[in-house]
Formats: sequence, C-alpha cells, structure tokens
Amino acid sequence: MEVEMRVRGLMLDPTTNMPIIVLKDVNSDTVLPIWVGVFEANAIALEIEKVVPPRPMTHDLLRNVLLGLGVTVERVVVTELRDGTFLAAIFGSRDGEPVVLDARPSDAIALAMRTDAPIYVEENVLLTARIAEGAGGRITSEDLRRWIENMGEGEDEPGHEPS
Repeated sequence: MEVEMRVRGLMLDPTTNMPIIVLKDVNSDTVLPIWVGVFEANAIALEIEKVVPPRPMTHDLLRNVLLGLGVTVERVVVTELRDGTFLAAIFGSRDGEPVVLDARPSDAIALAMRTDAPIYVEENVLLTARIAEGAGGRITSEDLRRWIENMGEGEDEPGHEPS
C-alpha cells in the first residue's frame, strides 16, 4: 500500500551536515527523513521557495523532456529501502500506456514538485525505515517531529531549514 506524503522541509543532519528531505504523511504524524546530496537538496529548496533560475536546471530539463515526449507524470513512489538506500520510481503515462522510470528519491521528488505530482512511500518502506532507525539511526522521528512542530503552528507549506 502506498502512503501519500508531502515535502515538509529540508534540514541538515547535525552529525554529518548532509541535507535531509523530510517527508510527512498527509494523514498522520509519520515522517520519513531521506538523506540526499547538496545539489539535489538545492534543486528541491529552489522549488520549495518557488525560485525560478535564469536557466533550466536538470530537473526542469527532465520535466520539459517528458512533457515534450508526451509523458504525463502521475505520481512518484519511494518503493524500497535496500541496504540503507532508498529507491524510487516515477509513474506516468503516454498515449494511455504506462511509463515507469527508475529514479533516486531526490530526483523523483524534485520532479514531482515541478509537475505537481503526488509523492507516495510504500508502507513497508516506512516500517523498514522505522526498524532501521531503532537500530541506531542518526536522527530519530522524535527529533524530526520536534523540528516540524517548531516550524510554526498551522503551516501547510514546506518550511525552511532550521537555523
């Protein structure tokens, strides 16, 4: 089963200084942190802030190529957690035929944000991530919940990196 998530914000892992995309279940307090590279986090941050760069970035190019080929992005899904690495897929269609593309979660999420496609995470991924977190994860769900709560009451839009 797929659980719909939204990008709640970006933060830095205080231990590694690596960016983290924070996904939050639209129907509960469940959060999923996904560690990403600096460039991918930047692409997502620009979209969160609705900053339009002077030239298309890679994810803008990908969106434009898919649209030019007649592919509609219907949803992206974080499909698996394998050996500590999240896997994702982009689901779309072209002329009524399904199109599925393997992707890194950061790229899939950046594309979803640019195409207004929903973001999902397989329920088993959330369960596996929770188990992995209990086995010595870097940041706990409680840390993330506390951070999200401190972003401001009643905010529906993704927040900014904490200072």
